[in-house]
Amino acid sequence: MHGVGAGWLMTAMSPSPLIVALVQAATMLPMFLLVMPAGVLGDILDRRKLLIFAEWWSMISALLLGVFTLVGWMSPWILLLLTFTLGIGSALGTPPFQSIVPELVPRDRLPSAVALNSMGVNIARAVGPAIGGVLISFTGPASVFFFNAVSFSFTIFVLWRWKREPRVTRLPPEHFFAGMRSGWRYARRNPQLQAVLARAAAFFSFAAALWALLPLIGAQKLQGSPNGYAILLSCIGVGAVSAAFTLPKVREKLSSDVLTVAAAVTFAAATAVTAVSDNFYLIAAFMVAAGWSWLASLSTFNVTAQFAIAEWVKGRGLAMYQIAFYGCQAIGSIVWGQVASVTSIATALVIASAGLLVGSLTAVKFKLGGTGNLDLQPSLHWPEPHVVLTDTADRGAILTTVEYEIDRADAAAFLKAAQELERSRRRNGAYAWGVYEDMEKPGRVIEHFFTDSWLEHLRHHQRVTVADRDVQDRVNAFHKGTAAPRVSHLAALGSRDDQAHEASAGTARARSSDR
Repeated sequence: MHGVGAGWLMTAMSPSPLIVALVQAATMLPMFLLVMPAGVLGDILDRRKLLIFAEWWSMISALLLGVFTLVGWMSPWILLLLTFTLGIGSALGTPPFQSIVPELVPRDRLPSAVALNSMGVNIARAVGPAIGGVLISFTGPASVFFFNAVSFSFTIFVLWRWKREPRVTRLPPEHFFAGMRSGWRYARRNPQLQAVLARAAAFFSFAAALWALLPLIGAQKLQGSPNGYAILLSCIGVGAVSAAFTLPKVREKLSSDVLTVAAAVTFAAATAVTAVSDNFYLIAAFMVAAGWSWLASLSTFNVTAQFAIAEWVKGRGLAMYQIAFYGCQAIGSIVWGQVASVTSIATALVIASAGLLVGSLTAVKFKLGGTGNLDLQPSLHWPEPHVVLTDTADRGAILTTVEYEIDRADAAAFLKAAQELERSRRRNGAYAWGVYEDMEKPGRVIEHFFTDSWLEHLRHHQRVTVADRDVQDRVNAFHKGTAAPRVSHLAALGSRDDQAHEASAGTARARSSDR
């Protein structure tokens, strides 16, 4: 309902394709800017409380939209500003909302749960625009905004009644900026998540054209009636709802890669037909197909991301996906609005359709398959380290070494397995990883890596997953010693202040020597 109200109100105030497309951009841009911080907050704070705050924020924003419209204070820039604030609420709530889904259903039901969640959204997308179009026709867009404000109260009530199981850990939560760094580090070392991000960016960047220009298309095809946009949105919603029921059977026959490519081609066809046809009923029929392909892509990317991200970083990992989703839509809306202003709506849609076809070729390099087989539950198989030092919190970075005895004939195979282990170590918090062979005792190999602090190393213990343990077992299989590989933890000799003082003195001595 809000999409119809904001889109139609902006169309009435300004017929410029760029200004109308900015409504979509104002909705999506906060997601691009704030979804990562929201993901960090969702991982280190209580997700339920964060969701309640986000819903209150959204309710107030929608209420202000209704008041400003009702009293006649609305202008294109005020509409964009309040739409932006409404987007802030969505940005704060989306990562924790996505993250709680695995808390509510078993792992084997996750694909169906994500599809069911998407179906709920798209039922609203099918019914809401129809109701919104009727309300605008009889009472104006202000009533739509007020209805939207009321709707948030139901979500707040459900969240308030939800008795979420608290997360139990003996370690303090990460600091905000440290959590940001660990989230970006995790994504850099996760090829499965990177594949989702690349494929999502290739699809959503060009799919944004249809969404951004749909208000103008609906108005043009039905001679300025608000119901044109509402009908087209409803058709997309109907297609998406049908996808929720049919996708389980389709997934039994098609892989994730084939399904997403087929969905991209279908969406490209719908975009091209919208560009070249003047038959509203034909366009509406293809909007049903567009809705089906939209949900097929959206749910497949979402499920693949869910399976590729460990629980400790779930909010941040899903935030990366949301950045690709909303960022590409926000930037794409601006770009396609500008292209339509310079050329025409039809030209912009034809170019976007061609881009969807070209973007589907990313499936050749970035495969989505395989993530469902990853067990990312915490393994907790690292033994509790025996530490005698009592001032570990003040020692700075921690050096961990693992000593292996291997057959030199297996050196190349060991190194290949160890490089996969490196990705696991770095993903969970390590840096400056390396393996070295003893020059006096060939076959004696030392693996080493650093973590920022002893607390961060203890967090590393909790972050190791069953999949990480399997990688470690493959490396340990090369070990020929009678005992398990020896693990040592080393702290810097002296406090952080001593290390900083020595580093400063060393720099001064070096400068003196240079002179």
